[in-house]
Amino acid sequence: MNGQVFRIDVRRFGQGSFCSRIHWRHGLWLGLAFFGSLALAYAQSEPEQQVPSAIATLILWLPFILKGFGLNLLMSFIAMAAATVLGIGLGLLQVSRSPLLRAPAWFVTHLFRNSPWLVILFIVMFLVPFEMRLPGGDTVRIPDWVKATFAFSLPVMANISEILRGAINSIPKGQWDSAESLAFTRGQTLRWIILPQCVRRAIPPWMNWYALLALATPMASILGVREAVGNAQAAMEAAGARPELLIPFYLFLLCLFFAYIYPIAIWTRKLERKYVVAN
Repeated sequence: MNGQVFRIDVRRFGQGSFCSRIHWRHGLWLGLAFFGSLALAYAQSEPEQQVPSAIATLILWLPFILKGFGLNLLMSFIAMAAATVLGIGLGLLQVSRSPLLRAPAWFVTHLFRNSPWLVILFIVMFLVPFEMRLPGGDTVRIPDWVKATFAFSLPVMANISEILRGAINSIPKGQWDSAESLAFTRGQTLRWIILPQCVRRAIPPWMNWYALLALATPMASILGVREAVGNAQAAMEAAGARPELLIPFYLFLLCLFFAYIYPIAIWTRKLERKYVVAN
């Protein structure tokens, strides 16, 4: 066999030959396509966003949480005012001479006084309709925070009723007899002699119950009321529900309520020492 059949002509792959030009052009296009695809992928890829810290997230959502805390205060003010008015009336009925008035007042007082606040909250939230139709045909929507405020006022009403009953019974019986000897009626005796003395006795426990009421208002967040705790939970969900947010957010809520309630507790103790009744 002729050996020239297997001979390779090196000149065909020399510089400037046809095969050499095809080889280098093919490699150049492959390189350009590879680096172009890398550049396109880098250009289309979004830069990784830096996740803010837990403290930075808390500072960002701070106005939103404080707005909810304002609703806590509003609920506590309205509930305490309603509980005071209703509790005074219920307490006066408890000391009535008529059993027909005294027995129902005693039952209502002890019913709400010895019931869990959360159970009362659920009952009021689900029994009270979310809207009310007026006689003219108009419809008035009842917000959830209004229903929660009414629910919180019921147990406080019962305790204020018991406070008033105890304060009235703590007045010495001789003052009743003296007022009766001066021809005072029972209503006049209560209004001008007994109740003014009960105010000093009732103020410290009244303030104590307001502090307990303000501390109980976050329970409304369980039923969707957007107070401080509800807003804090919504803020954590909006920030990604990261576990590291739990401690800063809830610790801030604790400090917020402590800073509001603790001065009231100190003031209550001072009033207790000032208005202490000597035996």
